[in-house]
Amino acid sequence: MKRIFVWGLNFKTAPVEQRELLACSEQEAQSLLPVLASINGIRELILLSTCNRVELYGVAEDYEPIRELVEEFLHLKGADLKVRRYSFFVEGPQAIAHVFRVASGLDSMVVGESQIVWQFKRAYQIAKELETTGKVLNRLYEKALKTAKRVRTQTAVSKNAVSVSYVAVELARKIFGNLSKTKVLLVGAGEMAELAAKYLKKLHAQLYITNRTYERAVQLAKELGGHVLRFEDLPEYLHEFDIVLVSTASKDYVIKQEHVKVAIKRRGYRPMFFIDISVPRNVEPEVNLVDEAFLYNIDDLQEVAEKNLQERLKEKEKGEIIVWDEVGKFIKWLEFLEVEGQVIRLKELWKDVEEREPRVRLLIHRVIEEVKKDPSSSQNLLKIFLQEVENGNAEGKLSYVYNRADGA
Repeated sequence: MKRIFVWGLNFKTAPVEQRELLACSEQEAQSLLPVLASINGIRELILLSTCNRVELYGVAEDYEPIRELVEEFLHLKGADLKVRRYSFFVEGPQAIAHVFRVASGLDSMVVGESQIVWQFKRAYQIAKELETTGKVLNRLYEKALKTAKRVRTQTAVSKNAVSVSYVAVELARKIFGNLSKTKVLLVGAGEMAELAAKYLKKLHAQLYITNRTYERAVQLAKELGGHVLRFEDLPEYLHEFDIVLVSTASKDYVIKQEHVKVAIKRRGYRPMFFIDISVPRNVEPEVNLVDEAFLYNIDDLQEVAEKNLQERLKEKEKGEIIVWDEVGKFIKWLEFLEVEGQVIRLKELWKDVEEREPRVRLLIHRVIEEVKKDPSSSQNLLKIFLQEVENGNAEGKLSYVYNRADGA
């Protein structure tokens, strides 16, 4: 059986400093996937990159192609091989279960969050368009979404579900308490930033939005009744804000230590709080060295998320039962895939007899159904059929085969 595997880094195995080294934009994924999937022995491949994980889902012939895949990925990203110490690798049922958990939000920092479903779908769409998926990963994707739907509808894990953006705002509220008198600057206007803006608005924060695309910032500000700051004016007005929440797709630091030093001085050394939920990070880590400047990155949100997890733990356990139920079904399908060629051969060899003998048609149908139910125990039955056909005694020994099909 070809190996289904998962390799990657996520918030459980690696700090953000390591994850950001491998983080990929959609454009990067589109350029990397064809190269990685062309490695000899790699049959299918999907690349999922979010703020909390960078993971490769694939099908390989053996371990050696997987090793080459990992090394090539690190090379293309310009990362040292030492990054592997922060990675994890699972295969077979554990890999299938991992993918199902990810799609269901059960493996998220904030258990039950729904944003991962969209990210998972998008990762698959990119791979599908680039033709790096095949029969196995296409099926895995379908079953992952089915599992996610079951978890969402059969448990309460997604009830009042929150997101990373929500947890970031919760951290801000934890720091300042009442946010109604707090000036908050949101840097970025993407999906995560928009979610954060909506939460901030509910808490009556004085909200300002800046984005490289000015029109997008204006649009979001109009929707939420906020104010707009031109992106190029950010350093000049930075000192006016108590909290700066950063969520952009930039690969470079948007806010640097030098900007913050000036801002702190201009605001009379009153504290400033920076919450950076971008991966790669958009606030220079050295900002934390500036007196009265306090920087939190996405990994710092785990403490807030842990409280959420405790409340959802029982529902998560119910979700695990669903995951493994679906894993069992998928494993059976994989096993059937291994003998599918024999089933097709059986149908072809018996085609003429099947047309003349309704009893043969019924028997073949029963055999195929048995194979689908339990492919491993049906191998002997297929061998009997093929042996009788190859011996040229198919019709003469039909009763013998029929009895064997009945378990006699």
